[in-house]
Amino acid sequence: MDLDAFVTAHRGEWERLAELTKRGRSLRGPEADELVTLYQRAATHLSAARSGAPDPALLARLSSLVAQARAAVTGTHNPAWREFGLFFSRRFPAALYRGRYWWLASAAAFVVVSGLLGVWIAKDPNVRASLAPPEQLKAMTEPGGKYETYYSTGPAASFAAQVWTNNAWVAATCLFLGVLGGVPVVLALGQNALNLAAGLGLMTAAGRGDVFFGLILPHGLLELTAVFVAAGMGLRLGWTVVNPGDRTRATALAQEGRSVVVLALGLACVLLVSGVIEAFVTPSGLPTLARIGIGIAVEAAFLAYVFIVGRRAAQAGETGDLDSRYAGDTLPVAG
Repeated sequence: MDLDAFVTAHRGEWERLAELTKRGRSLRGPEADELVTLYQRAATHLSAARSGAPDPALLARLSSLVAQARAAVTGTHNPAWREFGLFFSRRFPAALYRGRYWWLASAAAFVVVSGLLGVWIAKDPNVRASLAPPEQLKAMTEPGGKYETYYSTGPAASFAAQVWTNNAWVAATCLFLGVLGGVPVVLALGQNALNLAAGLGLMTAAGRGDVFFGLILPHGLLELTAVFVAAGMGLRLGWTVVNPGDRTRATALAQEGRSVVVLALGLACVLLVSGVIEAFVTPSGLPTLARIGIGIAVEAAFLAYVFIVGRRAAQAGETGDLDSRYAGDTLPVAG
């Protein structure tokens, strides 16, 4: 073994390993994985040096480096937990923050459309008559009617699971079908706006608008926000097909598509929270103001998560894309 060539070839890796070893528990996910990889390589180098170039100084240096790196590696946290923490502290909030203009615009359009439709339904008896026969409308809006009993028709846990599954499916539809140009997203958002407007208009016309808001606001604020995020980011994905910017269309779709995966996983958790509120808080015997207060508090916490945690993560360079280890390889493209 040519000792000088061996040292020259691997000196950079050893110095990088020494640097990572000194930082220890302050390492981020990719750096901790790099530490493990370099430690394994250094251990191999030590074995090769012992058999091929038994230089006392080199062996002492490598033995010390490998021992220190082994202590740093065995002292790190479980990578799965680290990735879990990074997902919720950086990737998911950064993806939410970076796409804020898209989903805030979706929210504004939804509120305007559903509000106007709700007022129209409430004020025009002909429109209400076109929705259902009078006896069915009465059965839906009267005290103890379907609008109220809907939230307590079965065991709360089963209802929460059903609501969560349905809402997660709607969100996934908006997110992933956006690549088709945004039409499925607009249709899904429009259907939700129509459903909300019908409830608002019918209950208001029956003089029970306060009951409607008391039922919809505790869980609906967070639930609808999750739908707005899914719709907005689905539309953004569709726009990427039309205008990939300075990236190739394939690269742009890959990057934005991976961010959509991050959002889908995160929104499933958000919708789980709203589903639990819908099953256990909305139909509860708590005063209306208390139930609405819970909904407002949870919504405020989510928005703070986006605009404080997400903003900081985005400013630190987080894009919401998957870790490079899971993103796959990219073919080189001629410039």
